[in-house]
Amino acid sequence: MAISMALSSISSSVSSSTSVGNPRRRALHLKTQRPRTVFLGSKVECGIRGVQHTDLSRNATFHSAKATLSELLRENTTSTSDLLLMHDEGLELYEDMILARSFEDMCAQMYYRGKMFGFVHLYNGQEAVSTGFIKSLRKDDFVCSTYRDHVHALSKGVPARQVMSELFGKATGCCRGQGGSMHMFSKEHQVLGGFAFIGEGIPVATGAAFATKYRREVLKDDKADAVTVAFFGDGTCNNGQFFECLNMAALWKLPIIFVVENNLWAIGMSHYRATSIPEIWTKGPAFGMPGVHVDGMDVLKVREVANEAIARARRGDGPTLVECETYRFRGHSLADPDELRKPDEKAHYAARDPIMSLKTYLIENNLASEGDLKAIEKKIDEIVEDSVEFAEASPLPERSQLLENVFADPKGFGIGPDGRYRCEEPGFTAGTAQV
Repeated sequence: MAISMALSSISSSVSSSTSVGNPRRRALHLKTQRPRTVFLGSKVECGIRGVQHTDLSRNATFHSAKATLSELLRENTTSTSDLLLMHDEGLELYEDMILARSFEDMCAQMYYRGKMFGFVHLYNGQEAVSTGFIKSLRKDDFVCSTYRDHVHALSKGVPARQVMSELFGKATGCCRGQGGSMHMFSKEHQVLGGFAFIGEGIPVATGAAFATKYRREVLKDDKADAVTVAFFGDGTCNNGQFFECLNMAALWKLPIIFVVENNLWAIGMSHYRATSIPEIWTKGPAFGMPGVHVDGMDVLKVREVANEAIARARRGDGPTLVECETYRFRGHSLADPDELRKPDEKAHYAARDPIMSLKTYLIENNLASEGDLKAIEKKIDEIVEDSVEFAEASPLPERSQLLENVFADPKGFGIGPDGRYRCEEPGFTAGTAQV
């Protein structure tokens, strides 16, 4: 497997098993010949950015950065890859990706109509990463996101009504209107939040993984086997928190997966202008964990790597660093005119739209009909329209919410016993109010 092979480059191995599922379910079992993937750790290999888009099937080969170019170029053999996808699994993936795209497109409409405020960062183009990882998680697993967090919340099960209401700043939102676009949180769905500053969520996710390990090993809770997935972008990978948390996670073998959504641009800065070693996955082996690079525009490849990384974390074998090379189809935010990226670069990735690729795959391999997919699209249109109607009809937060979640004890400081704000009391600004 991909991660097992990655582990071989740091003198470790991972055992894994393959489940064929229920034989009564409609399935496609393909055997395809694919060239073995070779990672050279060099910019000259990187696709539209210089590196060829890698194919992470079970026959992928990983090498440490110490391997020589001649050694790597000799790895040119082919082998057989077995891919298995059930009918209902394919439809679930398609539905989640359509929900993501349709929801974000509606957000753009609502933003330009003045229904949303502040910065709104859309996920269009990156759907394969969220769907590939989060739909492979259990309900009790944790997800930690960034400011581009709407779709992560949706994939984890937060209702579209709650996410849209939060974007509208309404009391029925998942954070009661106090979080907005960049701070989606849901205790019920184990969504630990979106974080506006890059790198903020990585220590939180590492803490969640540590808590799981502590409950299992110290408190002897045998049921504590939740996995945490931390999503972040390429621009985060030069920040200190990233390296510190990789070290902690590897040192303590925490059940966490670090998922880099490398869309090649950190706002308006090209990844290749800002990073001395642009192959982010190579930073994993430096800390003793597998590093994996996967085509983030292919949900099936992402899902395969995700399943292996999740199983590895859950059985106690520690963290994995996964770099998903993807692309956003819109600007950094809806306030970004997107004038820095070249038209041919955008066209290259638009032609590899992950939703259209999955749709073609499902139809060509008789896993779904056009009718099946149109029914899903109609269902999602209704869900998204309903979320907007619900958000518009929902009330704004009560004024009494203003200082909630600001002070540790709002009743003791921010809000008095009578329910009035302390700041309204005579003498408050002079420091003479009774506290």
